[in-house]
Amino acid sequence: MKDLEDLKTRLKIAKSKYEKPKNEKRGIFLGNAFKLGTELVAAVVVGTIIGFILDNWFDTKPLLIIIFFLFGAVAGIVNVIRAAKKMQKD
Repeated sequence: MKDLEDLKTRLKIAKSKYEKPKNEKRGIFLGNAFKLGTELVAAVVVGTIIGFILDNWFDTKPLLIIIFFLFGAVAGIVNVIRAAKKMQKD
């Protein structure tokens, strides 16, 4: 019986030292990747929609869509860079 108790004690010590692989980091990285992609796409879509609405309002068909598409793309890239820098600090 003493050997059995000794084995149980050793198992408890070994289990307390053993760290399970953390899948939390994988989920965090995946979430951050989706966040960056969403920020970029959202900025481009919003810029294009604003350009479309203003084009219809001022009757300057392709001009404002192109301009606001470019503004949205630049804003999206700037947002992604800011978010990536913030993630690196954390």
